[in-house]
Amino acid sequence: MLGEENVKFVIALSNKIRKKVLPHLGKQESRLISGKSIGGDSTFMIDDIAETFLKKYLKDIDIAYYSEDRGLIKYGPADKLLIIDPIDGTRAAASGLESCCISIALSDFTDEPKMKDLKLGCVQEIKSGRIFIAKKNSGAKIIYKGNITPPSLSGKIDIDSLFWSIGIGGKPIAPLITVLEELINSSNFNGSIFSLGSSSFSITRVASGQLDCYIDIGHRIVTDYPVFEKDYMKVGQGSIVNNYAYDIAAAYLILKEGGGIITDAHGKALDNMPLMGIGKEYQLSIIASANQELHSILLMMVDKGFSKLQDNIESD
Repeated sequence: MLGEENVKFVIALSNKIRKKVLPHLGKQESRLISGKSIGGDSTFMIDDIAETFLKKYLKDIDIAYYSEDRGLIKYGPADKLLIIDPIDGTRAAASGLESCCISIALSDFTDEPKMKDLKLGCVQEIKSGRIFIAKKNSGAKIIYKGNITPPSLSGKIDIDSLFWSIGIGGKPIAPLITVLEELINSSNFNGSIFSLGSSSFSITRVASGQLDCYIDIGHRIVTDYPVFEKDYMKVGQGSIVNNYAYDIAAAYLILKEGGGIITDAHGKALDNMPLMGIGKEYQLSIIASANQELHSILLMMVDKGFSKLQDNIESD
């Protein structure tokens, strides 16, 4: 089931979600909070619009899907699983900014599907309509206004001129800054640091060559140093908020197939991360880089930053 019909189906689904939510971008009512997702993040009204459409559209198709706000839903004798974040970058969408996208990945439906089981990934920018798509072992491509181009990854290894994105949503800022201080200070003048509010958007910027890397160390902090759990719970209003596999599944495959490098913040492969599941053990940290040499440098700097965090904890 990895023929062109599946690519067409995923792109068509993405287009339909985009058409549904596009008129609501930047609207004040889209910022209203309607509840919490199963992962602990806030659910906004624009999320509800996307999720309601998704459930209605897929109900007559024999398929299972897993989404950020609804968890696992299965229709009929499904043998395929869609991992969907209908709006990744909800706050950007509610504000009418560009860094929001639709993320759809496909794998076989099994009891415990993992990242390595992904067969297809599609990320579409909601504002522009640009599509990133990848098939396992078949490469990645970018589709925009009828033109198809390959990924264009940076070869940069110079930290002083690095353009990168940092994941900070729902996390206490002090330990993040402690770990990443040297990297931030080094790249803050001739390079640039962005907080784009969407892991999928950030990772696909690495595939497009607009960014050199994306770093989210939140899960490593709270896992290596449980002393920060109370701070995470405070910022997350009762939840520990970090990325799950469903946040990055499509972008993960796109970057890997495009020639980039993506691991957790220890440098460990993400292949065995479960695609479904909620709780701290299902969360992940991310370092996504345009090339292996840069990735190695970033891991070294992150480890150095964690040593500094350890020293600060011991001295308090």
